[in-house]
Amino acid sequence: MRLDSEAFAADPHGAYSALRKEYGPLAPVELADGVAATLVLGYREALQILGDPARFPTDPTDLSAKAGWPALPLSQWRPSSARGEDHTRYRQAYIDCLARVDLHALRTDVIANAVPLINSFCGEGAADLLNEYAVPLTVRVMNALVGFPPEADDAAFAALTHLRDAADAAAAEAAAEQLAVVVRTALADKRSRPGSDVMSALLTHPSRFSDAEITRTVGMMYEGGAEPTWNLIANTLLEMTNDVSFRDVLLGGSLSTRDAIDDVLFGDPPMPNGCVGYPRQPQIIGATMLPPNQPVITSMAASNNDPTISGGDRTGNRSHLAWGAGPHTCPDKAQAVAMVIATEAVEQLLDVLPEIELAEQPQWRRGAFHRALTALPVTFPKTPPLNL
Repeated sequence: MRLDSEAFAADPHGAYSALRKEYGPLAPVELADGVAATLVLGYREALQILGDPARFPTDPTDLSAKAGWPALPLSQWRPSSARGEDHTRYRQAYIDCLARVDLHALRTDVIANAVPLINSFCGEGAADLLNEYAVPLTVRVMNALVGFPPEADDAAFAALTHLRDAADAAAAEAAAEQLAVVVRTALADKRSRPGSDVMSALLTHPSRFSDAEITRTVGMMYEGGAEPTWNLIANTLLEMTNDVSFRDVLLGGSLSTRDAIDDVLFGDPPMPNGCVGYPRQPQIIGATMLPPNQPVITSMAASNNDPTISGGDRTGNRSHLAWGAGPHTCPDKAQAVAMVIATEAVEQLLDVLPEIELAEQPQWRRGAFHRALTALPVTFPKTPPLNL
């Protein structure tokens, strides 16, 4: 099974079911030509692997060359891949800086950015809710959160786009450097004019990060926070247009927006596969021998829907693996930031345009590590703009 194929993008859940039926909770897959991997489909197996970084380290350094992989963005090191004391240092600084984020102020910022975007298309009767709403809203809010000036919006988004579309390590490195230039430019300004943003907090953190470390940390936060969040917004809105009962209970108030988003995080999370481990020795999980020097990819989407543990009403259930698990799980405050952005984005839109309908069947972007639409074209009754 090729995870970068059009067939997989069109029906990943069908692929997970077929793999589970043939192989059980751990299935052999291909990421690209010549790149074999193991996909973790079982919830219990996922928790076991994610909770054991000693046997399944997340640091790919030197492994791709040893294993003879072709160049892939997957093989690039990032702060979240660090091990031991380095991991503790990076993660603690990240958590400390996020602790300074005021979620009430963040909610206000989301609303302030959402209303003009909605006003730009609510009178037209049609819009692309991904590219005209979810993407620009998330980018603007994330830019302010990390400390990018408004004039950096286009450059930061261009770097994200190139990172998202990188087909090999060279393209990924070029895009990462493009984003690093944006960070370094903003960092120089923050030294003389600090603000209440993450970048300013990192500059004064007791860990005394170097400029290079701050650049890597901000880049990781921006890349890891922006695209999954805008895809979460779009996937939630898509679910509402596809499932009439889902829309009715959401608009009727018997299902909160938070619960609706959690339902999407269970069923179609924006990062369906990830949390990659790189065992250096053979490892046994259950009855399966995992070979050394081969990536082990946790399928959060498949594990969440493991038939041995799933079933019943999931309202209020937060046990999904969309945020990961174990020592590398997404920090609580980072989860809260993403949920505030997504919740307010959905609520603001539905307050104005509750009757959105799909204009055409949307297409999914190819790729193993995102569940991402190419666009979300909808129609709705024309509505006067909101008062700013």
